[in-house]
Amino acid sequence: MRKRLLGWLADAALILYFVFALFPVAWMVILSLKPANQLFSTYFSFSPTLDGYRTVLGDSEGIPFVRFFVNSLVVSVGAVLLSLLVGLPAAYASARWRFKGSENLMFTLLSFRFAPELTVIIPLFVLYQKLGLFDTYVGMVWVLQLVTLPLIVWIMRSYFADLTPELEQAALLDGYSRKQAFVKVALPLVKPGVAAVSLLAFIFAWNNFVFPLILTSSEAQTVTVGALSFLGGDRPKYNLTAAAALVSVVPPLLLALTIQRYLVRGLSFGAVKS
Repeated sequence: MRKRLLGWLADAALILYFVFALFPVAWMVILSLKPANQLFSTYFSFSPTLDGYRTVLGDSEGIPFVRFFVNSLVVSVGAVLLSLLVGLPAAYASARWRFKGSENLMFTLLSFRFAPELTVIIPLFVLYQKLGLFDTYVGMVWVLQLVTLPLIVWIMRSYFADLTPELEQAALLDGYSRKQAFVKVALPLVKPGVAAVSLLAFIFAWNNFVFPLILTSSEAQTVTVGALSFLGGDRPKYNLTAAAALVSVVPPLLLALTIQRYLVRGLSFGAVKS
């Protein structure tokens, strides 16, 4: 009886935590569906409307949110692809060839990910102004890969380290080059890890706020900054901001659901270890 009671209490605690964790999301949904004249009402009784979503997606407030959305897709996908192109060979090399100082080198690379972005934003701003990269897709892809590349290299390194080297040695004996052994033997075996780390890198790039805030103005601005545009003016439009924020979470959510099978396997196999 006591064991069953403890089980019920544990279930109740989990349900309470679940409600607590989801309350901000539920509040955002409610706020996005509220009419403009009921925004500051604390009552849950109101007439739901999709006007907020129509306004956000229809550009009727003079704020090109759809363009911000497309910008986020372009620069986030670009940053992830560039990081995979550079990071996968780097992770493979760091897993296979150890030398004096290699661990220090890896920790230095990882520290780039955890360093506060504000420490480099001013030199980057000056550099971008000089090189003409300010408010451009190329500039945003370049700066966002600084966020995603260390993550990819560090996590994928553990995946490649877990592969037995004998597989690649057998491929080399069969006449494969080192590049072919990497592409045709090692890389297919770490596909779950590539899927998982790609999603994580995409989310990190998509959610980045500081770099788009300082290094863009209008042409390459992303949704994380663009959504705040609805708070400007004499009367902040909280319903539009909530609608914009909810629309902006759709791509990472759809991507996570699409590769859920690889994501669960990948995170439980390699990312947690790293």
